[in-house]
Amino acid sequence: MSQTETWTIGRLLTWTADFLKRNGSESPRLEAEVLLAHVRGCPRIALYTAFDELAGEELRSAFRELVKRRATGMPVAYLVGYREFYSLSFQVSPAVLIPRPETEFVVIQSLDLLKKTHAGRSPLEIADVGTGSGVIAVCLARSLPNSRVTAIDRSAAALEMANANVQKHGMATQIVTLHSDLFDALPAERRFDLIASNPPYVKQDELATLARDVRDFEPQAALVAGPRGLEVLEALVRQATTRLEPGGWLVVEIHPCLETEVRQLFGESCNWSSLATTRDLAGHPRVMSARWRA
Repeated sequence: MSQTETWTIGRLLTWTADFLKRNGSESPRLEAEVLLAHVRGCPRIALYTAFDELAGEELRSAFRELVKRRATGMPVAYLVGYREFYSLSFQVSPAVLIPRPETEFVVIQSLDLLKKTHAGRSPLEIADVGTGSGVIAVCLARSLPNSRVTAIDRSAAALEMANANVQKHGMATQIVTLHSDLFDALPAERRFDLIASNPPYVKQDELATLARDVRDFEPQAALVAGPRGLEVLEALVRQATTRLEPGGWLVVEIHPCLETEVRQLFGESCNWSSLATTRDLAGHPRVMSARWRA
């Protein structure tokens, strides 16, 4: 990116998309646009009416630094500090996993189940276990004004980000955050109508096979469950048996390759019923839900 040449917004985007593609980006044009819009402080769509606009040195310098960092593998969401999820914008940092479209199925399934079985109940008591940036908690609270959500995480840094998003979306009256490893910090008598979670489910030996931007930049504690990929989920299912109200739901995101093992896990107690799998847009088993009938 020569400093002596004339650079327009359009030319800058074209050059950067080519550069990012050569450095392994799967969506180079989109990433170039997101980064440049961030630097310009404008919506991405505004770039399309500015292709012939000259890009000044100050803008190009700031943009150049972000592009360099992206070329090393740093995720775009961390570079700009936000990610879209369920049509909302959430703040993110390397302290939390970047929200993914697949996790929206946890929200969708949770809302569908509560609508069918808990309509009219108020307040609805919900737990988001391993809340990270708080996306599940915020989306459920916004969709269910009659709910009270406890957003739990064992990472204090993640809870700071969750709290920022709770405040950003005006959900502080409905959501309380809690520093806890699963339910350990809650009183023994506390029960919920629904527990939702996107727990760690990557196997330890799978870590090296993940994409560079995931493997090297996202928090491993939120990714890796252990040698089998089931360790955190096993503990969550076990604790949920004493944390759900009768008729309450557990809705969890799962490793697509571990559907059979997760079904066996729920099958260990005859008090789980209505076991169902939700597939994502790619057709992969993505979310498992079950009802506690004790």
